[in-house]
Amino acid sequence: MTRRARTATTGFLRDFQEFIMRGNVVDLAVAVIIGGAFSKIVDAFVTWLMSVILNPVLKQAGVDQLKNLPYGLGDLAVAIVNFLVVAFVIYLIIRALEKFLRRQEAEEAVSPPDPILESQERLTAAIDRLTSTMERR
Repeated sequence: MTRRARTATTGFLRDFQEFIMRGNVVDLAVAVIIGGAFSKIVDAFVTWLMSVILNPVLKQAGVDQLKNLPYGLGDLAVAIVNFLVVAFVIYLIIRALEKFLRRQEAEEAVSPPDPILESQERLTAAIDRLTSTMERR
């Protein structure tokens, strides 16, 4: 292997390592793992919900299980309810996050200024005035 090929490989591996170690890639990996776990919870909830809500309807239709509906309508119904549950939960999470951010912004706007920062700003202003006075003389 030539020196140039080794450098290119090393550069590629280094770039790949930097890419993997970026925060957004790690965050995405965590989100996918949590999403997979959340998916199992949603599936279990939807199965329970469908059995509670649809059992009377299925009995009247003469179907003992949702999967026995013709043309795959049972699977479609489960997928639609799954989607609605996930969308509703995401909506609730985003709404709570927005409320939290609004509260944070309101607290930042109302919070009193830091006394140390104020004294540093006054000191800096005094030094600037002294410097301009000294330069004029």
